[in-house]
Amino acid sequence: MVLERPGTPLVLRERPLPQPGLGEVRLRILACAVCRTDLHVVDGELRHPQLPLVPGHEIVAEVDALGPGVLGLSPGQRVGVPWLGHVCGHCPYCTAGRENLCDAPRFTGYTRDGGFATHAIAEAAFCLALPELPRAATPGGPQAGTLDPVHLAPLMCAGLIGWRSLKLAGAGIRQLGLYGFGAAAHLIAQVAVRQGIQVSAFTRPGDHEAQAFARALGATWAGASDSAPPQLLDAAIIFAPVGELVPLALKAVRKGGRVVCGGIYMTPLPAMPYELLWEERELVSVANLTRDDAREFLAVAARTPLFVQASAYPLARANEALDDLRAGRVVGAAVLLP
Repeated sequence: MVLERPGTPLVLRERPLPQPGLGEVRLRILACAVCRTDLHVVDGELRHPQLPLVPGHEIVAEVDALGPGVLGLSPGQRVGVPWLGHVCGHCPYCTAGRENLCDAPRFTGYTRDGGFATHAIAEAAFCLALPELPRAATPGGPQAGTLDPVHLAPLMCAGLIGWRSLKLAGAGIRQLGLYGFGAAAHLIAQVAVRQGIQVSAFTRPGDHEAQAFARALGATWAGASDSAPPQLLDAAIIFAPVGELVPLALKAVRKGGRVVCGGIYMTPLPAMPYELLWEERELVSVANLTRDDAREFLAVAARTPLFVQASAYPLARANEALDDLRAGRVVGAAVLLP
């Protein structure tokens, strides 16, 4: 599925089978989740896509062919491919262990073709080996088998960016607010609860289905985004791309608390009184992720059976999946199957 011009529907195109170059692998896509970032790309809110573009950066695939120089991967091996698809390795950020801030990165499904396809090319160094990960059959329930590709795919961005956001929320927190209870929040809420953190979930006013889902996953409170939680929060993570949530979240955190903006895009922040930020409250953003983040999260997922709410769509219905996500009709994650 190809984006030929921002603001237009994706178009189904047939292309020659891509060939991997030096250090690359060709992947046979098993599943690719649909991320809100894909919406920002398709809708033109992220302004520098490499067109024509195949979106998609939450990929679960099998290695189909190896390019020259590839070591450590083999044909048939299952891997995941996230948003970060290349770094330069020599800029001040890369050499300081902050490759998520690389000065010359490439991003899967944005500046290189992604996973809304049957096959894709990826740098071998940015493919994540995917072990068998435990699955919870019901929200908060015990292990019941392992995650299949449909339920693994959302971990490749929703899970990873949720994990980095949780780390940036700070160590030792006990009260955490999650604003926007979609793909990322429903995964990281389970991780937080397993860590003994009390979670408050904030949704669109009137979204009682999402609020009930949050409570089923262990949230101690769930309500509308314009409501105050029962007690002040140590930290809040905003996953919804809505700038108006920032002052609401700052108002909900205690003195010295932190608000983390977990998305790549957000509508403009409104003017707000300085007193909301005063008393050493902090407002920070998350930018991309590192491969170490991914390895850490996969290790957490290996010992934390996750309930992954996912709705599968055939690849040819990618525009329908995007429309459903845009309209808020997706509970959990949408996933495309070739």
